[in-house]
Amino acid sequence: MKIAFVGKGGSGKTTLSSLFVRHLAATGAPVIAVDADINQHLGAALGLDEEVAAALPSMGSRLPLIKDYLRGSNPRITSADAMIKTTPPGEGSRLLRVSEDNPVYDACARPVELDNGTVRLMVTGPFTEADLGVACYHSKTGAVELCLNHLVDGPGEYVVVDMTAGSDSFASGMFTRFDITFLVAEPTRKGVSVYRQYKEYARDFGVTLKVVGNKVQGQDDIDFLRAEVGDDLLVTAGHSDWVRAMEKGRPPRFELLEDVNQQALSTLREAADATYEQRDWERYTRQTVHFHLKNADSWGNAKTGVDLAAQVDPGFVIGEGLMATS
Repeated sequence: MKIAFVGKGGSGKTTLSSLFVRHLAATGAPVIAVDADINQHLGAALGLDEEVAAALPSMGSRLPLIKDYLRGSNPRITSADAMIKTTPPGEGSRLLRVSEDNPVYDACARPVELDNGTVRLMVTGPFTEADLGVACYHSKTGAVELCLNHLVDGPGEYVVVDMTAGSDSFASGMFTRFDITFLVAEPTRKGVSVYRQYKEYARDFGVTLKVVGNKVQGQDDIDFLRAEVGDDLLVTAGHSDWVRAMEKGRPPRFELLEDVNQQALSTLREAADATYEQRDWERYTRQTVHFHLKNADSWGNAKTGVDLAAQVDPGFVIGEGLMATS
């Protein structure tokens, strides 16, 4: 299952996504955690020292390797240089699986040992001083989008992406790459403003969106969120002594997380698992092609000097039926 955490800056989405990753790992589920936020904090939230987290390999800096591997023997892609972030897979492309070993994971993923399991952590890399004035952060998150376009995941497997704050993910088609999106919202007008943007932008794309109310202090906060987001409110979370200790760098054993918060995480997993039966790989492929053609016309053809529409394989549909064949 592919799961995104989004929300306003400071809403707590990185904290909640890290707790969800820990929850999944504690059950023995295979998990890939991806930090796609411009502020790279997921590694630290998963318990890594700051120096170790800062030294994680950047997906953005390894984009040529990623492109070359995913291209495979696809005859429609003339070279890795002709691939852009939205390039769809086709016959001959290499696909990614959650639990396999491959050169992309070797280069970009690092294992993180948690209390009751190990997860793979991948990071886009921070926006650096060298990028100022010459680059857009979406060029870095493009590595994540390209991998998601080529990812075939099954039930009981999880890819959890901590997204950029606000509605920035709508600058690409990456918001359509997930089985479910959890929007973390505080019980304030600013807290729900991103929800309204997300709901409006995603309306025509079949995005499953659920709100996680965070920093909730009482029934009045719950009533406010319910009035603002209606049935999209899935669960709420309040103060946590466990989280406070974690933010100080001294987390207790994860099994000591408060029961109410453990239950909230279980609710998130149940909601994610429930989307499996609604999976539509044909729509997923169609949306990949839609955003690829938009990007090709907007800037991709001019940048690569290639007609990128020719990369579309009209008879190809990505899906679990390909897991054992490519």
